[in-house]
Amino acid sequence: MAAQRIAVVGAGYVGLTTAACFARLGHRVVCTDIDEAKVAALSRAEVDAHEPGLAELVEQGVREGRLRFVPGIPVELSDVDFVFLAVPTPTGKDGAADLSAVEDVLTRTRDLLPPGCVVVIKSTVPVGTTARARRLLGRSDLAVVANPEFLREGHAVEDFLHPQRVVIGSEDEASAQRVRSLYDGTGAPVVVTGSASAELVKYASNCFLAMKLSYVNTLSELCERVDADIDDVTEGMGLDDRIGSAFLAPGPGWGGSCLPKDTRALLSTSDAMRVDFPLLRATIDTNTRQVRRVVDKVRAAVGGTLAGARIGVLGLTFKAGTDDLRDSPAMTVAHLLTRAGAELTAYDPCVPPDRYSGPMRVVDAAHLVAKGARAIVVLTEWPEFAELDWARMAEEVWQPVIVDTRDLLPAKKVQAAGFRLIVTGKPG
Repeated sequence: MAAQRIAVVGAGYVGLTTAACFARLGHRVVCTDIDEAKVAALSRAEVDAHEPGLAELVEQGVREGRLRFVPGIPVELSDVDFVFLAVPTPTGKDGAADLSAVEDVLTRTRDLLPPGCVVVIKSTVPVGTTARARRLLGRSDLAVVANPEFLREGHAVEDFLHPQRVVIGSEDEASAQRVRSLYDGTGAPVVVTGSASAELVKYASNCFLAMKLSYVNTLSELCERVDADIDDVTEGMGLDDRIGSAFLAPGPGWGGSCLPKDTRALLSTSDAMRVDFPLLRATIDTNTRQVRRVVDKVRAAVGGTLAGARIGVLGLTFKAGTDDLRDSPAMTVAHLLTRAGAELTAYDPCVPPDRYSGPMRVVDAAHLVAKGARAIVVLTEWPEFAELDWARMAEEVWQPVIVDTRDLLPAKKVQAAGFRLIVTGKPG
């Protein structure tokens, strides 16, 4: 198709990825953000997000003139075919998604957008938001379409350019097809449906994945009690193509920018509609319990009390491959350990010491967490942790104990170095 004029409001990892990838697909894109310092850096093609391939796409788009960055709500919006909203929708005090940023953008752009422009809601929003946006705009010459994102942090560029599916929701078939044509270069299957269904697909998908994770974390506890091996159990499960192996790896809990927010938002919507959803409520409760179970493991490993115990922490981000600390179960565990009186020294390859200010000490090398530690706890599945010099680590610790919440470390190598290894979902 011919190059379209696209504006993306919001330069977070969703908005920036959307802007850079549409430019890569040949469209003319302007990306806006209220953070003027971020806009200035991006205009110089400086990307600080830890997202493979994104910096290269931004540099290419800026260099070739297909991608521009401007601050605020610019006059350039009066000359575009599509406006994608990719602004934050954080959890409000009541658990529902906070739509104030979405509403603010709609209000401020209402009189600026040209006739025939399609407003595309890329932000994760509750059911009914697209219809509400149409009412808020109050213009019959503008269409509003839901187009939820399914970008995994650490794989966002790959997921945008080679998506498993594209979901488009609108009561206006012509506008839906216009949005669909933007993705022609991806070859992805496309689901075109009503706006409410499209909005719900996003929440339904993330909440189902959260359920799988909560299920396997509870299953891992059962494995420990009956001397079963969670790896063998999940391997047997995953070979059933009705189940699949994805999201069957136990850990300290699920977190990040999507699953905690989306599970709470869907539960809030269900409560508002008077639909009892005990399975989702149990999914959230199980996740809360999981981080406390990790703390209990560490407490038991150091002899029953954490007061004054020096603990080494490997990993702070919510998963490997990203620098995101939002709703990270690793951070939650660390805070609970600190609250119980432990003295923490932590390392994460994407969290430099100057980024964190708090009660634990963050260091710039993994081996430093071992010095004087009564236990080391692995909280994020960074592959490099499996390759550490564990013999050297054993020389530094006060007590050679490791709590591996990710089943990441090579057991024979670590035990040969003299460590007692406690692994989630493995026999005692």
